[in-house]
Amino acid sequence: MPLPVPEDLTSTVLRTDFSDDAAWLAVRTAIDAADGSRHATYVSHPRFTGVSIQTLLDEAAATEGDDEPGYAFLADAITMTDPSFPLLAVDLYDEPGRQFRVPARWYPDISANLSIANMDFADFADAADDSGTFRGWQD
Repeated sequence: MPLPVPEDLTSTVLRTDFSDDAAWLAVRTAIDAADGSRHATYVSHPRFTGVSIQTLLDEAAATEGDDEPGYAFLADAITMTDPSFPLLAVDLYDEPGRQFRVPARWYPDISANLSIANMDFADFADAADDSGTFRGWQD
């Protein structure tokens, strides 16, 4: 089964942890909190429970044409339990498997820039701190 394709100019957020429905709702609320608009294509399907990065890479590589995803954001166990809801961003195209964390508050900015190809995945990954987390642009 191919990876879900984002709707409109959003990015895909794949739920990979199904241990807490309230936490999933909180993650979605935090992502959309900036202006109340939907900022992601949310995918909550049990087939993604605990999905490995390699499986995502394999599925992305099997997708053809314009539907080939360049990246995905995972809502995993860390996302669901950390108060900043840090999603795991995964490059599926340019540097397959490269990843960084992004707290929900920064997700809309990253998603918008990636979806219109204003910036590349590497721009954000390179700006991640020593813990591997993007925390906005540091002056």
